[in-house]
Amino acid sequence: MLETETAYAATPALPPELQSPRAKLVYLYLTTNGHATVGEMGDSLGMKKLSLYSVLKTLRERDLIDRNGDAYAPT
Repeated sequence: MLETETAYAATPALPPELQSPRAKLVYLYLTTNGHATVGEMGDSLGMKKLSLYSVLKTLRERDLIDRNGDAYAPT
């Protein structure tokens, strides 16, 4: 039981405004990995680049992530 509680404590909190499962997935991926390119996210998450660009645009508009060159990272 202690391991479960520790795992929950280490999980980053999701912003309440994120409703889309894909947006949540991408946000958690970036908060866990620190930064990634669209290609890296596509390979790791099994998402198409077109879908990722849409999600990343939404996350940037909400000031939840930043773009630095080709890489995206949480704010």
